Amino acid sequence: MAYPNGVDVFNEKLNKSQTGYDYVIEERIALKGGSYDGPLRHDNINNKTIRVFTGPRFTGEEIRNYSVSFPDATPWRRLIKIFSTAPEVFVTYETPGDTVEADDINAVQTAITATQTEVERYKEAGVIDGGSFEREV
Repeated sequence: MAYPNGVDVFNEKLNKSQTGYDYVIEERIALKGGSYDGPLRHDNINNKTIRVFTGPRFTGEEIRNYSVSFPDATPWRRLIKIFSTAPEVFVTYETPGDTVEADDINAVQTAITATQTEVERYKEAGVIDGGSFEREV
């Protein structure tokens, strides 16, 4: 949900690794109804390094019932489908870093503009009192 109906969430981006070594990432993913179908947080993932476990740091049961794909228009992104009875899983993988694209910057600009628009709406309505906000009920 975009602001002001909800708080925008942005995943931190990784610069290209300057060490020559890939980043090792572990993502905690909540499953709903026994599955997850969505993107992984980072880009340029080496598919051969993806592993899924029910516990952190390669603990718990290893989950092998998953598939990985990538969108044609953004082949650096990875989508994953995971099926398990566990409430959450931990996905680990390696990446040399993210690809920052116009869509990423556009999302940030949209969030900033929405916030500024909402502040201006409060100011025009006289709802700001001494620099604080009063909630309308």
